[in-house]
Amino acid sequence: MVAKIQVSDLHKSFGQNEILKGLTLDVQEQEVLCLIGPSGSGKSTFLRCLNGLESVTSGTVMVNGQRVGDPHVNLNHIRENIGMVFQHFNLFPHLSVLQNVTLGPVQLNGLSRADADARAKKLLAQVGLADKAAAMPHALSGGQQQRVAIARALAMEPEIMLFDEPTSALDPEMVGDVLAVMQQLAESGMTMVVVTHEMGFAKNVADRVAFMDDGIIQELGTPTAVFEHPQNPRTKVFLNKILNV
Repeated sequence: MVAKIQVSDLHKSFGQNEILKGLTLDVQEQEVLCLIGPSGSGKSTFLRCLNGLESVTSGTVMVNGQRVGDPHVNLNHIRENIGMVFQHFNLFPHLSVLQNVTLGPVQLNGLSRADADARAKKLLAQVGLADKAAAMPHALSGGQQQRVAIARALAMEPEIMLFDEPTSALDPEMVGDVLAVMQQLAESGMTMVVVTHEMGFAKNVADRVAFMDDGIIQELGTPTAVFEHPQNPRTKVFLNKILNV
């Protein structure tokens, strides 16, 4: 079976600063991979390389068998199959919740307004916001805005979802609602790569966990292996600080 995402010897530098130092990793269909590690370890940069938001310095990134960054490959076509949810919600403040969710399918996919509205309402119900379709983003809590952002990404019917620390900008009491939506998405069979500091989510939902530090994957394995039996000294130090064990 061909992996949905194939990364081989990925390097990324900004000027003289090498952020990613040779990552090799596959993500299988319907797999949930959680990336953990300290800030500055390259997790978000890696995620942005997967959909071409950052160009790679060397190495290859393949998504659905197509090479990201290949001049002969339509990057927009690759991106149509990849939804991304950022730390900050990036909703359009002048559009209602429903309009935020329907904009992409109508403008980019040519979906009719009626079909886009129907899809958006179904997705808003899925993320627990059926009653907020007419609301403006400023009237929503941070957690509600992030769930709208997830619905907006799903409205494009992606095959892969990327999450870049989607709960880190939220008040603690709002985190659970967003994680619940993400867990439902994982249980539905969505292929997901999640950069997160939520260790409970990584333990309970991930198929595999990758610990990144200093631009490389220091440890990769099942949640049980990584959290309960870490082999790499850096992993042990990080988890000791995070989990207070």
